[in-house]
Amino acid sequence: MSTTPPGSESQPTAAGDAIEFACSACGRMLKVPQQAAGRQAKCPQCAMVQVVPATGNHAPPAPQSMDSYGTTPPSTLPRPPATNPSASPPTNSTPFASPFPVAAPVRPAQSAAFSLRESLSGTHEGRETPTKQLFDRVTDEIAKIYVGQDELVLGALVALFSSGHVLIESVPGLGKTLFVRTLGKVLGCKFGRIQFTADLMPSDITGAPIFDMKNQDFRFRPGPVFTQLLLADEINRSPAKTHAALLEIMQEYRVTIDGLAHTLERPFLVLATQNPIESEGTYNLPEAQLDRFMFKLFADYPQEQEEADILRLHSQQIDINKRLEEELQTITSPAEIMRITHENGQVRVDDKLVDYINKMVRLTRQWPQFHMGASPRAGLALMQGARTLAAFNGRDYAVPDDVVQIVIPALRHRVILTAEAEVEGHKVDSLLADLVRSVEVPRI
Repeated sequence: MSTTPPGSESQPTAAGDAIEFACSACGRMLKVPQQAAGRQAKCPQCAMVQVVPATGNHAPPAPQSMDSYGTTPPSTLPRPPATNPSASPPTNSTPFASPFPVAAPVRPAQSAAFSLRESLSGTHEGRETPTKQLFDRVTDEIAKIYVGQDELVLGALVALFSSGHVLIESVPGLGKTLFVRTLGKVLGCKFGRIQFTADLMPSDITGAPIFDMKNQDFRFRPGPVFTQLLLADEINRSPAKTHAALLEIMQEYRVTIDGLAHTLERPFLVLATQNPIESEGTYNLPEAQLDRFMFKLFADYPQEQEEADILRLHSQQIDINKRLEEELQTITSPAEIMRITHENGQVRVDDKLVDYINKMVRLTRQWPQFHMGASPRAGLALMQGARTLAAFNGRDYAVPDDVVQIVIPALRHRVILTAEAEVEGHKVDSLLADLVRSVEVPRI
């Protein structure tokens, strides 16, 4: 990429086989080949990543306001640390859509939550593999009862087929319980729910030995964690000793009582929820437990049309148990889920992509606004999630787009802001998006 001095003509023009346009951050004139129109380019002076305008576009992209997830679009984000000016900008980063608030540019007149079909289609469309067909059937079946919340649906399915867990932050009344019950019916898995309260004890979760009067001996009574899809509702309302009861369960899929280990049936997925607006009587989750969640997802209010569909679909006073039994089909089974999860682990991840993930995770430990960065478990979550997304796309290889789709949900709960960053009002998602843009995308 060649440049001309600042202050020159700022309108994008086409000169021969090149497009000239002004950097939206520093005003420096940039020249790129015509075939780069619509792709992303990085300014060598300020490292700002922006979309190359098409020929005939007479103004740089206008700044956009924050989206509903609090993610700032590229033109309004703070500039990342300057990189080597001689480094050539990445030209293979194609904008894509995702239900997650990702580091790619947000398209104009489009909301932050996109459809599942759109999020899993694009430049790297794969074949109609059995895994892709299963994913399509599962999402179609879920949509019969559960409307919208694409980020939640996709994140839960990626975590389930990656042997991970999900932390959901949302206000009450958005259908989290209905979603887990619907998911259990469609997948053929058992569903369990725990309402966390201040007086909940660890034995109320794991179970405990009880004395059998008939046999004059103690026998183990399993607790509600002995299920496959566990909804841990308002998990932050219980004290630390109750949270600690879930640590072994989420990591090792077993419960140890009186020195005897009781194994949980696989697959096992924990969907824990917490209310972001009510802090009285709550306990912050310890960092050790937060790190065991593969993703932290936000369930936001539905779009206008989605909410109208919800009103039509669920206002007829029909028993939801009856609807789940009569309107939904069981698409798969726990055995098939475990088989596909194992197959997803064989999806190829190029060494360049491994380095890309490693650079982003390690950079969180050096980023000036982060007091604490992400652990190696974050890199594992990105690797496993990218493999699963590739399989859902019908591919047997992962690409950088797979990583970028999940990088913010995988990292937002694993980093801690400095006191200065909190006072200045920085948002974790915006800082992570800024961080991701500072790492050059590999060519695979």
